[in-house]
Amino acid sequence: RRAQTGGGERRLIDDAPGAALLAAGGAVGLLDFAGGLVVHTTAGVSALVVATMLGRRRGHPQDDRPPHNPALTMVGAAMLWVGWFGFNAGSALAADANAGMALLVTHVAAATGALTWMFAQWYHSGKPTLVGIATGTIAGLATITPASGFVGPIGALAIGFAAGFVCYVAAHIIQRVLKLDDSLDVFAVHGVGGILGILLTSFFAAKVLGGLGMEGSMGHQLWIQAVGVGATAIWSGVLSYLILKFVRAVLGLRVSEDQEAEGLDITDHGERGYNL
Repeated sequence: RRAQTGGGERRLIDDAPGAALLAAGGAVGLLDFAGGLVVHTTAGVSALVVATMLGRRRGHPQDDRPPHNPALTMVGAAMLWVGWFGFNAGSALAADANAGMALLVTHVAAATGALTWMFAQWYHSGKPTLVGIATGTIAGLATITPASGFVGPIGALAIGFAAGFVCYVAAHIIQRVLKLDDSLDVFAVHGVGGILGILLTSFFAAKVLGGLGMEGSMGHQLWIQAVGVGATAIWSGVLSYLILKFVRAVLGLRVSEDQEAEGLDITDHGERGYNL
């Protein structure tokens, strides 16, 4: 099976999964099966720009408030977990072995990410939390997304572990060291996870590590993946900045200090979310 690239003909592997590699790789050969760049990297970088330009809430991070209902958080994470099967496996565009493997590795990475985040939080803060487990699940899902059609179970375990650990560290740095008020850890989980998954695909897509195989060396593929990350991050970051500058000039980005102190439930919606 051959594909035309910018430099002429390029040979791909001659099996059924090779068709998926060709379809997802495009002309430059970048491997992103289900949206690690166009979904997670763009969302993460844009969230970082928004959090920087919007500024911190009153009292953040000293008076940080935890999620009000961990049970609802876990219910939402469970729904996402199931929905992600369709998101990743559906990107195969067929009910075949490639879709089945994408579903399997998605499940493995999510479970591994949840456990890794739990143990990292347990070691770091002394207690594991349900919200932490849910966050680690989403980190695993976001990180396996670009690799889901190219890697096997071994790669999924490694990617899930990396997701849970790296995204946990990134969340701590952003919230506690840089003191950026990314309230839902969008950059740390989706942005860092998506970028990490894109880069790790360069290694775990190789047959020697249990993947479906790819042409060229890991180093060459890593360069292609890194260029894709850089281009996507610059595009998303610059456009997000320009859009926010326009919105700030026309409507403003923040409510007044009095409205923030009163609470947006009352000032914006006229009712309280909870009556205690």
